Amino acid sequence: MANTTNIIRKGTWADAVNLLLGAWLFLTPWLFSYTAENLASWNAWIAGLVIALLGIAALTAFAEWEEWVELIAGIWVAISPWVLGFSAVTSAMGWHVIVGVIVAVLAAVRLYSVRSDTQRLTPSSR
Repeated sequence: MANTTNIIRKGTWADAVNLLLGAWLFLTPWLFSYTAENLASWNAWIAGLVIALLGIAALTAFAEWEEWVELIAGIWVAISPWVLGFSAVTSAMGWHVIVGVIVAVLAAVRLYSVRSDTQRLTPSSR
């Protein structure tokens, strides 16, 4: 039987990527000069901080709930330009969509991986 800790820890690269993506999103209002757009910049700061903190938490001690929250955060970030009405601010919209999609896909892949690995480790109930 495989060690579950090794299976869970093999995805730490995804957590590190999410940490970097969260930090990147946090910095984009300054880097791409959209700090005057209140909704776009505040969304980038808050969502970027949340994603980065979830990345740190997952690197420290993995828990499946972190992946679910990252999935939700990624989806939110990707759709927020239209929900909050800043889709006309192309640099903000572009970075939100790119970061959001990557975060959501990484979280979905990690959730799938953890669930499929757990099912392989669980003895069948025949």
